[in-house]
Amino acid sequence: MELRHFIDTQDFSKAELLDLIELIRMIKMADKEGATPKLLQDVSLAMLFEEPSTRTRISFEVGITELGGHALYLKPGEIHLGVRESLSDTAKVISRYVDVIMARTLKHETMLGLAEHATVPVINGLTDYNHPTQVVCDVLTMIEHAQPGKKLEDFNVTFIGDATNVLSSLMLICTRLGMHFTHAAPKKYQAPQQWLDWANENCRESGGTVCVTDDPVEAVKEADFIYTDLWWWVGQEAEIPERRAAFMPRYQVNMELLKKAPAHCKFMHCLPASRGVEATDEVMDSPQSVIFDQAENRLHTEKGLLVWLVYPRLKKTDEGFKKQKADEILKFLEKMG
Repeated sequence: MELRHFIDTQDFSKAELLDLIELIRMIKMADKEGATPKLLQDVSLAMLFEEPSTRTRISFEVGITELGGHALYLKPGEIHLGVRESLSDTAKVISRYVDVIMARTLKHETMLGLAEHATVPVINGLTDYNHPTQVVCDVLTMIEHAQPGKKLEDFNVTFIGDATNVLSSLMLICTRLGMHFTHAAPKKYQAPQQWLDWANENCRESGGTVCVTDDPVEAVKEADFIYTDLWWWVGQEAEIPERRAAFMPRYQVNMELLKKAPAHCKFMHCLPASRGVEATDEVMDSPQSVIFDQAENRLHTEKGLLVWLVYPRLKKTDEGFKKQKADEILKFLEKMG
């Protein structure tokens, strides 16, 4: 099978993304019945982290294990990522040891470098630019919590907050799939023009729409889903007072704002959250909140991604041939003994 990486949802068609989501749904249903198939028996997953993670680390490690494989957790300082060894050499070496690589890198350029030189699939577990595994999980969660009979192309998704890596990915996958996407934020923190250009191109192909506004009340009036994220990221700590002043209180998702949306509207957050900042406890713990369903769906999403990318590349060795090789080795060992 042709080598493919999962770096950006823009690399895949609407049909491919929907096939992936259906595969994830099927694996989730099997898991709920205690019947997860061991489709990746003895597969090795290298997990490269330049910063800590809860959901990404646990979901990938548990996911590969339940599929019959195993994971290697490689944290900062344990391997070379462009330090003392070129990124290309590291990617080529790791590819000789494992079947698939998942990486969480501080810079998107590092992810692109890994994918360029790796000879096994590379999965983007988050960069400073995007978070594609998260938003595939989010679309699955939306489908599960949509109003009965409502089609994907009818979904209205509103993101309130900073132009984060989650926003870029959510905007692009929603418009790729034909949804109606709105971003509400102060003008300084709105999505950059390049992201909007890509989103508008998606809309021309899919029939979706994209809108950016500084009015959060207007943005949620027709929302089926309200989504928010942290207001600052790694390296932006010095900007926290300025950012908090820009967003608070107008762009905080609280019950007053949630009540401006339709009664069926659900609240989403990729987590981790700064409770009481971008969203209140009252909203996050409300019946309209699906944040923990999102978190669980990361596990099923990682399973689906791993199977989607790796299973078609595995050698399907005949059991008789395996026994033949084992017998040859055992006879050799007996001669040695």
